Parts: sequence; C-alpha cells; structure tokens
Amino acid sequence: MLRSVAIFSSGFSQRTVKVIRHIVSDFSSKGIKLFIYDRTGEYIKHDAGRKAEYFSDPADLPAGIDIILSIGGDGTFLETMMMVKNLHLPVAGINTGRLGFLANIYEEEICQSLDRLYNLDFDLVERSLLEITEPAGKFGGYDPSALNEVTVQKSGLSMITIHLYNDDVYINTYRADGLIISTATGSTAYNLSAGGPILPPDNNSIIISPISAHNLTVRPIVLPGTARLKLIMEGRNNEYIATCDYRVEKFPYSQQLQVIQSAEKLKTVMLRGRDFYSTLRDKLMWGADKRN
Repeated sequence: MLRSVAIFSSGFSQRTVKVIRHIVSDFSSKGIKLFIYDRTGEYIKHDAGRKAEYFSDPADLPAGIDIILSIGGDGTFLETMMMVKNLHLPVAGINTGRLGFLANIYEEEICQSLDRLYNLDFDLVERSLLEITEPAGKFGGYDPSALNEVTVQKSGLSMITIHLYNDDVYINTYRADGLIISTATGSTAYNLSAGGPILPPDNNSIIISPISAHNLTVRPIVLPGTARLKLIMEGRNNEYIATCDYRVEKFPYSQQLQVIQSAEKLKTVMLRGRDFYSTLRDKLMWGADKRN
C-alpha cells in the first residue's frame, strides 16, 4: 500500500484544483501521508489542504516517499521530473491538460486510478535522460537534463548549419532550421512532428532528426545510447538557440554543444493493463483504420 505521496502542479485551472482536492480527500481518508508543493497548496489550504504538509524545496522532502503525483499536462510532468530527478522518486502523471501523453492517468477515471495507485497496481518504467555537458553548468537556471529532447535551432530567418560528431567520428552536416536530439520518451514529442521514428520509452537509443532540412536525402537516424554527441554550429546571425525540454538559451556560434545520455534514469508509473502501444492508439490515433 502507498504510505507517503508528494503532489506537484504548476497550473491551477478549475479542473486541476478540483482533481487535487479529490486526491487529498481520497488519500487522506486512506491514511496516506501527503506533502504538497507550496504553490499548489495555496489553492486548497482552507479546505482539503489542511490534511497535508507543504514543501517549497524538493530537497526538504522526507525520506520514504513512495511516489510524486504530477497534476496537469505533459509540461507539468517535465517540471516535476526536473524537481525530483536527483531524489529518484517515481512520477505518476494525472492529466488535466490537453493530450497528456506522459500524464497518462485520465481525469475521468480518477477514482479507480487512485485506488489502483494505493494498492500498488502499477509498474515502473525506466526512461533515459539526455544531459548537456558542454557548456558546463546549469541550463536555463536548472539541471542540464532533458526527458524529451535537446534541440539546436536557428535564431533568425536564415537556416543554420550543424556539424554532428559522435566523439571525434563525423556523422553528418545538416543545413536546416535546426536539429532534434531525442530520447525514446521524446520520440512522440517534437521528434514525431519532424518525421522521426517512434520508440518505446524503455529503449535507450538516441534519435537525431533534422528540422526542415534543405536536402532531400537527409533522414532521421537512431544512435546507441552510448553516443557522445558534439555539435558545431555555423550561421549568418551572431547566435543560435538551444533548448533543453522547455528551457531555452542563446549561444554564440563559437560555443559548441556536447550531449550524452545521462547516467540517471527517471522512473514513471504505468497502471497495469495499460501500455505504450495502447497509449499510442488512444492519444495519437496510431494505426487508426475503420477495418481494425
């Protein structure tokens, strides 16, 4: 049985607040110890929130927490990942956003889903992360890790030229609007929109997909998770844009980028009876055919 749960949300729509109140009421009645992120708790402190404790820094969370609930959409899920990555807490996403591919517990099934979580009727899926190692230090003020993707993009109207290496082995030169370096988890995000392949989330490969390449022969490629990528950029402007999931920075062209697969993994919750392929069919209409 679940004994201790943390709750995080960064969006506070009526739907989200309603779901948080329901979770706090349900889990409190089951005797579960609850820890709610401060900003989230502000919306429920006067009613259901009295049954919980609050935290502002994940490092202050006590040991022994079983899972953290991410209430919102996939953007909230990515924020939750950044908060607890170093704590190795499994993340369960409850969708109150739009598509909710990562946040795959449905709002309309919240009652039975909470019971299943309480009874540990779920599996943990380990997902690989990317890490920017050059430039060193934080990215956008945060840990330089990405669950979905790292991208390099042009900062103006003209295309960017990107020379890609694995260690010192030359791979290719891309003349395009940008380049996506994606995890398997991110294969259904920006990579999908750019025509890249879809991989199941427990796959450790790295996907390279160009964004609007000005070349008919350039296609996405899948590299092993051991790849150590170096990107050297050229362009007509003074700088290029780099993203690490939802965080954005600009760098001069003299700054190369190095990206590896992180030694850390993120554990996510998947209710039993559900799987990656059913989510593909339900959320992205994969394989939709009236004959099926």
